[in-house]
Amino acid sequence: MSVDLEKILRPIDHDLPPFPPKYMTIASGDEMVVRQVTRDEIPDILVHVAPLISVERDFYDVVAARVYAELLAYYRHRMQDEYVLVAQIDGELCAVVNGRQVDEKRGMSLHTLALRRGLRIGAHAFATKMEYHMDVLGHEEVLIVAESPIGFRRWMIEYNLEKRFEIPHELGGPPSYALTREIFEKARGTLVIGRRPVPDSLIAKAEAAILPPSDPPRPPDDLLAATRSKYDPTGTALILQRWKQEAKVSK
Repeated sequence: MSVDLEKILRPIDHDLPPFPPKYMTIASGDEMVVRQVTRDEIPDILVHVAPLISVERDFYDVVAARVYAELLAYYRHRMQDEYVLVAQIDGELCAVVNGRQVDEKRGMSLHTLALRRGLRIGAHAFATKMEYHMDVLGHEEVLIVAESPIGFRRWMIEYNLEKRFEIPHELGGPPSYALTREIFEKARGTLVIGRRPVPDSLIAKAEAAILPPSDPPRPPDDLLAATRSKYDPTGTALILQRWKQEAKVSK
């Protein structure tokens, strides 16, 4: 008797309510749309995430590699109850955020990947996905970890998250923190922004195509600029690497 292994390997997704798109005016004066994407759109996002795997600065390499795997798992039906939101300006991909539902009361934040820096785009996208968990999915708390100092400042410190060190996060590594409903309501007035409904012209442009980021993070020209992602406060290892490249040392 033949067995359809795909029925065994593929997780059963629950019928989660969709995220209602929103838009906001960011510091540059641009209108940014945040919307949920379908599986069919994932390949259009992967091509812009892949180059960031080689960017060591601010742990983009770790985050991008994991985001790529999570998006691919969602696309290939290997992650249960995952969602993906994107932030776009005139169609340009500015941020990707994702997570999933663990059960009816708890969500799991996976990653927030900003492809355009300096305008709090990542912070706005993160706040929007917390809004999705709390207001749409009805979760009581969301488990969160950070993989970079910037992420720790943005999530754990800025929101004053509660420790959930006894609960393992699916990403492993650092212990879990939680954004509770009480914490979210305190942050709603200052950290959660945006309006609905999205004007037809804005949502049409966003849904027409996921355009390449205009100024994505890139490896720094000077290796010393990447020391924040190294456990080497003196930068000695990077100095030696640069000297080797400049042929100042033999090995």
